[in-house]
Amino acid sequence: MPGRCWPAIRTTGSDVHEYIYLASQSPRRRQLLAQIAVRHELLLPDPHEDTEALEAERRGESPLAYVERVTRAKLVAARERLARRGLAFAPILCADTTVALGRRLLGKPRDAADAAATLQHLSARTHRVITAVAVYDGRRSRVAVNTSHVRFSALTRAQIDAYVASGEPFGKAGAYAIQSRAACWIERVAGSYSSIMGLPLYETAQLLRQARVRF
Repeated sequence: MPGRCWPAIRTTGSDVHEYIYLASQSPRRRQLLAQIAVRHELLLPDPHEDTEALEAERRGESPLAYVERVTRAKLVAARERLARRGLAFAPILCADTTVALGRRLLGKPRDAADAAATLQHLSARTHRVITAVAVYDGRRSRVAVNTSHVRFSALTRAQIDAYVASGEPFGKAGAYAIQSRAACWIERVAGSYSSIMGLPLYETAQLLRQARVRF
């Protein structure tokens, strides 16, 4: 970023990295990295970091622009965190996922009422799940974005209320997880299942290979 001074990082063109830092609290992203045998350590925010502010929406911003901007902001914060802690360098991976109906973002629900309203919006409709993933390799940052489409069946109020009561919608964009009981509502998926979970593995693998990560 303009005006930002990063500490020097010692890397060479022949560097091969045995592990990465994952700057995400999502257990699903850890699971997906483990699935493709990527060794990783968590690089989580310090208590003073305002991570919620990074995800604030901007008026008129498209869902695609939003996801890419938030992911890049998360990567900048993670780079600062790594430098501040004086940790040994390894590539850093960040990601962000959102659900969109047209230009409308359906983010993580604020409360039970918001979760129920979100699921009602998704009922009997096709929505987009957009996930951006970014990797910093010590020299440059690379970003890839995956857009997948998910079709929900018509949901009853009883189904929505039971799912909200389970607690599953909270902390998840679109108020659902494809690997949860919500899977029985999904009529059709076009795109990447892993991206809908939170990390597009094809794009992630491409970025990690470009960053010379061994897996």
